Amino acid sequence: MLANHSQQDIPRLKVILIFKKEYPMPLTLPRTASSLIALGLGLALALPAAARDEAAITQTDDIRILDILTVIGTAGGKQNVGGSIDFLDSEDLDKQGHSDILRILRVVPGVNIQEEEGYGLRPNIGLRGSGSDRNSRIVILEDGIPIAPAVYAAPSAYYFPASVRINAVEVTKGPSVIQYGPRTTGGAIHLFSTPIPTETRGKAEILWGDFGRQRLHANFGTRQALTGNVDLGLLIETVQDEADGFLERDSTGPDTGFDLSDYVVKAGLYGDDAALPWSLELKYQTKSEVSNQTYLGLIDEDFNANAFRLYDAARNDQMVNDNELLQLTGQIDLNSNTAVTIVAYSNEVARNWYKLQGVNALGGGASGDVGLSSILENPLIFAAELDLLRGISSLNGSLVLRANNRKYYSRGLSGTLDTELTLAGLTHNFNLGLRYHEDEEDRFQHEDAFRLQGGVLQLTTAGGAGSQTNRVTEAEALSFFVLDRIELTQRLQITGGLRFEDFEITRFDFSTSDPTRSTGSTRERSEDDQIILPSLSAVYRLTDSVDLFGGVHRGVSPVGPTDTDAKSEGAWQYEFGTRYTEGDLALEGVAFFNDFSNLLGECTNSSGGDCEPGDAFNGDAVEVYGLELTARWDAAETLNLSGLSVPLSLAYSYTDTEFKTSFDSNFFGNVTAGDELIYVPKHQVTLAAGLVGNKWDVYALLNYVGKARTEPGQGPIPAGQDIDRRTIVDISASYEIADGIRLKAKAENLFDETYIASRRPSGLRPGKPREILFGVEVTF
Repeated sequence: MLANHSQQDIPRLKVILIFKKEYPMPLTLPRTASSLIALGLGLALALPAAARDEAAITQTDDIRILDILTVIGTAGGKQNVGGSIDFLDSEDLDKQGHSDILRILRVVPGVNIQEEEGYGLRPNIGLRGSGSDRNSRIVILEDGIPIAPAVYAAPSAYYFPASVRINAVEVTKGPSVIQYGPRTTGGAIHLFSTPIPTETRGKAEILWGDFGRQRLHANFGTRQALTGNVDLGLLIETVQDEADGFLERDSTGPDTGFDLSDYVVKAGLYGDDAALPWSLELKYQTKSEVSNQTYLGLIDEDFNANAFRLYDAARNDQMVNDNELLQLTGQIDLNSNTAVTIVAYSNEVARNWYKLQGVNALGGGASGDVGLSSILENPLIFAAELDLLRGISSLNGSLVLRANNRKYYSRGLSGTLDTELTLAGLTHNFNLGLRYHEDEEDRFQHEDAFRLQGGVLQLTTAGGAGSQTNRVTEAEALSFFVLDRIELTQRLQITGGLRFEDFEITRFDFSTSDPTRSTGSTRERSEDDQIILPSLSAVYRLTDSVDLFGGVHRGVSPVGPTDTDAKSEGAWQYEFGTRYTEGDLALEGVAFFNDFSNLLGECTNSSGGDCEPGDAFNGDAVEVYGLELTARWDAAETLNLSGLSVPLSLAYSYTDTEFKTSFDSNFFGNVTAGDELIYVPKHQVTLAAGLVGNKWDVYALLNYVGKARTEPGQGPIPAGQDIDRRTIVDISASYEIADGIRLKAKAENLFDETYIASRRPSGLRPGKPREILFGVEVTF
C-alpha cells in the first residue's frame, strides 16, 4: 500500500487556476474505477432481474430513491421519530435562496455555527455544543454517503458541496443519529442533491450582486421510456459562482473573492412496472474552487478602525480545492413492505491552501517564526512582528507561507434494508444497514520565506517539496446498525437501536528530506477500536394533535493516531419533547442533556491553539444542556387574507455548557471547573415571515445570535475574548412576469451590520457586509 504514497508528481504551488493553469495535485480515479465498474455491473445485472408489486414505498419528490436512507423516511414520517429531526424541503430552500449553508441552517434550532469568509465555502458547524471546527464533531452526508474527504482519517472537512444545488436538508439530533456515523456525539446533517425528475423539466437562475458577485444555477432533466417496462432518466446540473470579495487590501493586489464551478451528471434506469420495482442511478459530480482566502485577521485597534481591512502579508494566500465523486445507487422493492438500497461511492479531493503561517522578526524563515494568533493576541509583545505583517518594516525571510498540500480519497459500499414484520402480535419496522468504508489523507507540505516590500511579497527562500510535513493517514472501517420501531399500541411506539463500529486508523510518517518516499516510512502508528452504541426512544400520541417523545443514546467521536494520549470522545445524550400539529400550525419543544466524557479537541490550522495540527487532546467531562423551540404557522386564514399565504416561523435555542474538571491543555487552554465551551452562544433566535401572492412573494428572516466566548471561562466575558451579539436581517422577493419567468431580488445583511465573525485562529475577522443581488429565474 505504501507504494501508492509517492507524491513525486506534485510540484510546489505556483500560480494556480483550476483547469486553466498548472494544478499541483492532479485528480485521478484509477484506484476506484475498477471496483466501481465491478459493483456497477453487479447491480445492473441483479436489480433488473428482480421484480415488484404496485404498492411501493413512497418516495418524496425531494429525495426520490434515497427515501429509506433518511431518518424520516425510515420512520414513515416525522410523527414516528422519537427524537429531534428537522427537514427542509426544496420549497423551504427556495424561499431562502441562499448559497451559504450557514445561512440555510439558521432556521434549525440547536445548530452552532462559526462564520469564516462570509460565503460558506468552508463552514464550521456543530450541533448542541458538539464543537464546530470544520464540522469534525458531526456527520455530513450527501445522498446517503459521508461527504467529508476522509471522515475517519481526517474528519476536519475543508471540502463542502455547493449549497445552492442542494435540494433538501435533514438535520438529526438525538437517538436516531445512530443510523449515521461514525461521529454521533453531535448529530448529522444529510444533504440531498437535485433528483432526476419524473418528467422533462429545467431551470436556470442567474443573479448579479455587490462585490462582483455572479451566480448561475441551471439544471435540466428528463425521463423517457426506454423499453416497454424500463425508463431512462437523465439530469445535468451546474453551479457557477464568483465574487471579488469584500475585504480591502492595504495595497492594490488580487481580489479577496472566489471562483467556483460545480457540475453534476446523473443517469438512471427505472423498472417501476416490474413485478419487483427497481431503480439504478449513477451520479458523477465534480467541483473546482479557487479562492483568495486567508486566516489572517486584525488586532482590535485596526478592526475598530476598518473591520474589512486586510494586511498586505496575506497577498499570496490562496486556496485551490478540487473534487471528483462517483456514486452508484440501486434500489429494489421486494414487496410492499420491504426495500433494499445498495450504494457504492468514491470521492477524491485535492486541495492546496497556500497561506501565511508565521512571522520571524530575525529573518530566519520557518526556524523560530511566531504564530499569527500569538502576534494578534499580543500586539505589544510582538510589535516587531506586527510591523512586518502590516508592511511597516521589511526583512528577508520574515514572512513564512505554507503550502498546505493535501490529497484525500473516500470510498465504500453500503447496503440498507427496510422492512415490516409482525412478531408475537406486534408490528416491527426494521431498518438495517451495513457499510464498508476506507479513506486516506496524504499531507505533503512545504514552507517558503518571503519579504514584504511595497505591498508585494518577494520570495527569499524556497522550501523543498514535502519538507514541512510528509505523512499519510489511512483508515478502514466496518459499521453496522439496526433500528426496530415497535408499534406497541395505536398510540405508543418504541424504537430500539444499535450501532457497531470497527475501525483501524494508521499513520505513516516519512522523512521530510525524502520527497519520493523511496526509503519508506520512518514511523508508523495505529489506532483501532470496536464500539457498540445503543439507543432507545419512544413516541406517545397523547391526542390526534399532540405527540410526546423522548430518548437516550450513546455517541462517540473516534480519535486517530496522535502524539498525545487522547482517547475517543463519548457521550450519553438524553432528550424529551413534544409536538403539536393542528392545520397550518406546528409547534415543537425539546429539552436535551448531553453528558460528555473525554471531550475531544483536534488541533487544526483553523482551530488555533498552541499545538501541532493533527494532534488530539481530551477536555475531560463536559455537560451540555438546553432547550429548542420551533413554530410554524400560516396566518392568512386568521388574518382573513383571501388568495394570500402568510408563512411565519420561529426557531429558538438555549444552550448551556460546563466543564466539570480543571486542567491545562495546549488545545483547550487553562480550564477551571465551571468554565463554558467556546463558540457556543447561550441564546439564538430566528424569526421568518413571508407574504405570498399568486405571482409574487416576499420573505424576511431575522437572526439573533447571543454573545459567545473564544476562550473557556465563566461569568462576564473579558474584553478580547468575546464574539459580540448580533442581529442580521435577510430579505428576498420575486415576481413572475410571464409563465415560467420570474424576477428575483434579495439582500443579505440588509442593515449592513458590522460584526465580529471570529477571533480564532488568527485575529478578528468580519462577517459579510450587506450584499444585494438581483436576477432572473426561468423554469420550463
